Amino acid sequence: MIAGQDRAVAQFAEAVASGKLHHAWLLAGPRGVGKACFARAAALRILAEGAGPPVDLAGLDTPADHPVAHLMAAGSHPDFRLLKRELNDKGDKLRRNISVDQVRKLGSLFGSTPFLSPWRAVIIDAADDLEAEGANALLKMLEEPPANCLFLLVAHAPGRLLPTIRSRCRRLDFQPLDDAALASVLRRELPDADVARLLPLAEGSAGRALSYAALDLAPVEAELRALMRDGDPTNSRRSKLAQSLSRKAAAERYAAFLRLVPSVVAREVLLLDGRKRERALDAYASVRETVLLAGRLSLDPGATVFQIGTALSSIP
Repeated sequence: MIAGQDRAVAQFAEAVASGKLHHAWLLAGPRGVGKACFARAAALRILAEGAGPPVDLAGLDTPADHPVAHLMAAGSHPDFRLLKRELNDKGDKLRRNISVDQVRKLGSLFGSTPFLSPWRAVIIDAADDLEAEGANALLKMLEEPPANCLFLLVAHAPGRLLPTIRSRCRRLDFQPLDDAALASVLRRELPDADVARLLPLAEGSAGRALSYAALDLAPVEAELRALMRDGDPTNSRRSKLAQSLSRKAAAERYAAFLRLVPSVVAREVLLLDGRKRERALDAYASVRETVLLAGRLSLDPGATVFQIGTALSSIP
């Protein structure tokens, strides 16, 4: 089930029903709104329909007990490939890009007859991660596509892709999820979570909300609100927060903190008026600038958190 993206589902299903399915689709939109889930569901449906037995469910759903669904779940479908960033040689981090070698290995998929049906499917998640040579190698495949192949390119920032790649794809736009769709996803994935608290942090992205829940950012959000409402006359709140987010083991929480803090401040601005609102707007501008610089210049995490805390503590 793909929550909140009915328009994209309907457009793709209509193309399938027409019998003239375009060979390449660009799935464009913010992170965490269902693009990768859509890609997998679309690939599964096409491969299942091609191999049989026929699927009579609406949209892109495929029964979990379909033989092709079992193969996809096991990662062993011979006519399917998923390209994503791989682990580095140490096995402790993901590589920065999807390499040209990964793209070239698709040649083995297209160099032989499909095993189970006329169709073959490739998901690239995310196409934004393709290195330059890899993008050019993919372009050649899109320019001269094999028969009955389906490319699904997940793109969080489609403007970064080669214009020639974009021009060879049919584009599907994915929108931020509304609260009802978000709540549906969160209740399914996190049945014990405080969904009402996660919704305003998500900004329309289920992936964002799930990440915040996994990283336990609720206490961090509470500290940010305390700084904005009560200040920090003894520096203790800022120091404690900076210390907790500057440890090496807290790198993921720190990165998520940088994404979180502007939205928390923006929501606080809406609750204020008069001089406090003016100070909050100044703090918001300062926080935005600090977050941007922190990402570009790899600023010291502890100092960055303390600086952001100083801007927030000027509001009360």
